[in-house]
Amino acid sequence: MIGETLGGRYEILQRVGGGGMALVYKAQDLLLNRYVAVKVLRQQYVHDEEFVRRFRREAQSAASLSHPNVVSMYDVGQEGENHFIVMEYVEGMTLNDLIREKSPLQVEDALHIATQICDALEHAHHNQIIHRDIKPHNILIGKNGRIKVTDFGIARATTSSTITQTGSVIGSVHYFSPEHAKGTSTGAKSDLYSLGIVLYQMLTGKLPFLGESPISVALKHLQENVEEPRKVNPLIPQSVENIILKAMRKNPDERYQSAADMLLDLETALDPKRRNEPKLTFLDDGLDADATRVVPALRPGAGLEVEVRDDPEEEPRRKRNIWIAPLIWTGIFAAFLAVMWFWVIPGFKDKIIPKDVEVPQVVGKMQTEAEGLLTQAGFQVVVEPQYSDKPEGQVTKQTPDGAKLKEKSIITLSVSKGAEKQLMQSYKDRLFKDVKAELVAAGLKDDQILSDAVYSELPVDTVVSQEPAVGTVFDPVNGKVKFFISKGRQTVIMPDLLNSTVAEAEAKLMSVGLKLAAGDKGRENVESFDIASGRVVDTHPFKKGEAVDPSMEIKLFVSSGPPKDAVPYTSDKKLTAANSGKSSIFRIVISDARVENQDYNTMEVAGSELTKVKVTLTKEKGATILIYRDNVLWDSETINYQN
Repeated sequence: MIGETLGGRYEILQRVGGGGMALVYKAQDLLLNRYVAVKVLRQQYVHDEEFVRRFRREAQSAASLSHPNVVSMYDVGQEGENHFIVMEYVEGMTLNDLIREKSPLQVEDALHIATQICDALEHAHHNQIIHRDIKPHNILIGKNGRIKVTDFGIARATTSSTITQTGSVIGSVHYFSPEHAKGTSTGAKSDLYSLGIVLYQMLTGKLPFLGESPISVALKHLQENVEEPRKVNPLIPQSVENIILKAMRKNPDERYQSAADMLLDLETALDPKRRNEPKLTFLDDGLDADATRVVPALRPGAGLEVEVRDDPEEEPRRKRNIWIAPLIWTGIFAAFLAVMWFWVIPGFKDKIIPKDVEVPQVVGKMQTEAEGLLTQAGFQVVVEPQYSDKPEGQVTKQTPDGAKLKEKSIITLSVSKGAEKQLMQSYKDRLFKDVKAELVAAGLKDDQILSDAVYSELPVDTVVSQEPAVGTVFDPVNGKVKFFISKGRQTVIMPDLLNSTVAEAEAKLMSVGLKLAAGDKGRENVESFDIASGRVVDTHPFKKGEAVDPSMEIKLFVSSGPPKDAVPYTSDKKLTAANSGKSSIFRIVISDARVENQDYNTMEVAGSELTKVKVTLTKEKGATILIYRDNVLWDSETINYQN
């Protein structure tokens, strides 16, 4: 079929898979320009109405589902004798390929996959669709890691791994449930049994039941208990093994009641308080009551007694006589019992046979009250203390909890002894947001996690210390933990020291916790035209208003007055407006020993006006006066120290 175009729009590119009933191709949707998967019914079944009906049923079943973990159905059609279904093309591999390459999988990875499969099944079951063939071959893993369940509603043809009963293919033999094997009706719990086997295979790398033929494997589903997963892979947590064992119970009533129940267990299996939960136990071994039993063969002569008789005719007579007396006495005794039962002792039956008594529901009540109610109702009570997040002394579970039980039955109460105390571990040097996320994931509530900011040498937002201290017993339910979080080093604000005397500057520094550097490092004299001698001109390395680490030392630059060769000079300038009767704007800019290109004055002049310009000269630095009239250079003067 490579190169053909189905339905006028799906160009077949290559074959990517197939099963006993159909072949799967990668195709190009010419209308929407995207890759799709096209499943085509095998030619040997195109004239079989039963197979065509099942093929169409798959399309109808999958089309009614819309879920991120279910392969989307796009189209269905027929061209000539080719019946085909068009669906989402998933770039990646099957779970079966992944198991072959990497089994056993990491527990986290296996649970992540199983959770997505279970979520898809919950959606399907909610829409009254039973998959009936959950196995790794029907689980696709996209390159983005998303799990996609495919082949919804399809019944596969007979192969080496399937069983046919009265013409109906009922599932893949290594993954189907005991009710599949017996040919009885299957439901949502059958899919969960299959999912349990898939999870078993992911974590152990092997199938739970193997045999020389499909029939022998089917019988093992009915007759044999599965080998416990932790015996195969000891790295499996007890909580995860419990999920597998419960999902694979042979009695459907003992499995998860819904995919939603199993999904909840899968999502919480790795919670710290669940990883080492008690092993799940059941009242019986779960073997099918109708399962075939093996009876040992009788060896010749084993258990046989040989009796020698003198008179062949005497023996039958003797046998008849032996039974006469016992029969008479048995009849008399039975009559006596009947009289006693019905007439002599009214109510005697009630005293011998316990009555059915309604069981009080005591879950949530305190132990004393619960024991009193059950004892008063006529039951015997056994208490089993257990760690729990419920208040100490509160009943968390009663077993059994049926509506009615025989009087004097034993009822076991699971009573909380509070949360299991834990030793506080060290969180120092870790980021507070990471620590808080870890504790919340472990079950602590936000109001149990307190924090306070403190100055520290550690990086900002890092845990400096904690209460309770490391190694202290901590109650994870009612206890609180407080973390002291670094807000960095303590800083002070640099005071304004400009124009202060050295003594004044040192006092200001000490008042905020700072100090001068010792000796010559703390002071340097500099010439200054503006600041009087002996007063602070500048500071180093911090300026006024900056945040300073108290451990830093400050250096002062102190004025020694103007240079000794500094000479003041005044230049008289006559300013004349550009036009008579109209004023001009004059801007005077100076450069001298004190300033460089600094605006000296701006003035408006109408007619003429005389002004004085004062500059300072030194031997090394002369002065320049620039006069701009109406923003155009109008006059300039250069004054040298020598002149």
